[in-house]
Amino acid sequence: MLPERRSRPPIMPQPKAANKRVLLTGATGFVGRQIHRALVADGHAVRVLIRPGSQARLVAPANVIETADLFAEAPETLERACEGIDTLVHAAWYVEPGRYLESAENLACLSGSLTLARAAADAGVGHVVGLGTCFEYALPSERLTAASPLAPTTLYATAKLALQTTLARHLANEGIGFSWARLFYLYGEGEHPSRLVPHVRAALAAGQPAKLSAGTQLRDFLDVQVAGEMIARIVSREQAGAINVCSGRAVTLRAFVEAIADETGQRDLLEFGSAPARATDPAAVVGVPNLAPQ
Repeated sequence: MLPERRSRPPIMPQPKAANKRVLLTGATGFVGRQIHRALVADGHAVRVLIRPGSQARLVAPANVIETADLFAEAPETLERACEGIDTLVHAAWYVEPGRYLESAENLACLSGSLTLARAAADAGVGHVVGLGTCFEYALPSERLTAASPLAPTTLYATAKLALQTTLARHLANEGIGFSWARLFYLYGEGEHPSRLVPHVRAALAAGQPAKLSAGTQLRDFLDVQVAGEMIARIVSREQAGAINVCSGRAVTLRAFVEAIADETGQRDLLEFGSAPARATDPAAVVGVPNLAPQ
């Protein structure tokens, strides 16, 4: 049963934000595609930095600039890409499933991201939006606010937090607005097949058992399309600081997966407890939203 809604004071309408010229990295990725779509829907003009040959993966109109390796690109090239841009949205990072959490590629992403931010500052960009992760926080927790303690336990989350803390100081010194969007458990269009939702759906479609852990973990799940819209709202409203991109709703992994199975009446194929939980899997990861209303 959904919790009872509490009455709240009415939200006063805010003036429509001016359309912006946005440079987006990672526009062909799982999250970046949704950010791109939402930015264009909100009326922003988007320029993308993408790898050669990946243009077919774009989901919305864009001015395309190609780079073989964003994180090894020359500063002067990045500065040219940032010319005439109001807002940089940096969604690119190394996220190969099964490898990214402790990969040394995180160091290249950190170094290249710092170079990109300096180039943006030199080009006169007024606002930078970076993407972080809920795993920057000290876990487990059922109530993660933007001010909750931070204690990353993987190289990926450590590198993300290092980028956030460094840019917060540097961009403040340069008089540039900075937003840090911490992503929680996203699912939806374009997910890698090895992730939870595609894995379960594939097993059910084949009529095979879906082997799962006990499913007692509390999670904060959010459709990636909604996440993209939230990040586009950060661009429009220029909300600064750390922002939780989350639903704010706690649900057990078991209940979440059962809802998927119930779409086709195949709950009997869910085998909870037949797969071990990862030792590093926190018992609870639930955020408190702090994104300003539209």
